[in-house]
Amino acid sequence: MPTRPPIPRGSGLFGEPEPERKPIASFLANIDGGSRGNPGPAAYGVVVRDGRGETVARLNKYIGQNTNNVAEYFGLIAALDYAQTHGIRALRVESDSELLVKQMRGQYKVKSEELKPLFERAKKMSQTLEVFRIEHVYREQNRDADALVNQALDETSRAGAAGRSSSAKQPAKDPTMRFFARYKNGALHPEDALNLPEGTGVEVILRLRK
Repeated sequence: MPTRPPIPRGSGLFGEPEPERKPIASFLANIDGGSRGNPGPAAYGVVVRDGRGETVARLNKYIGQNTNNVAEYFGLIAALDYAQTHGIRALRVESDSELLVKQMRGQYKVKSEELKPLFERAKKMSQTLEVFRIEHVYREQNRDADALVNQALDETSRAGAAGRSSSAKQPAKDPTMRFFARYKNGALHPEDALNLPEGTGVEVILRLRK
């Protein structure tokens, strides 16, 4: 019985050549997060480079009063969001946060309640990529991302100082407002609508009326 000649490697079922698969373009994101006070004013910084090493994006943002670790995760999520919105399928992330890297690799458990939702979000986003790697680097290798963190914090600090200086020139407004209320079912009920923003705190001084 005649033997069938072997199908050459790289060929399809009937011996025709398979279409060439283009290599996935890999991008690198250096991420960092910082807090002055921990917790205190916090920000993240991200530098994204293409396969040729050219910088394609610099991202940074002030995120309010937070810890260093929260800021690090915000940086990772910002890098992953950039990858998703720009069609990047392969991403390598470098961070100088050993905690974040080992948590994302599954080497450390996420015990902090404030980090758990950020970790879960970052994990889901990373799983949408075809290739995702995260590596720990020393701070010296992460200087560009660190500089963006400090830039965001410095700009926020200057803006806050300018705002305080401007408000100091204005006479202070008396926040006191007078209204009448009736006590019913264990609570005070204002007789008129107060039109206060939701969650406004008030100080109540009781003066009984006849």
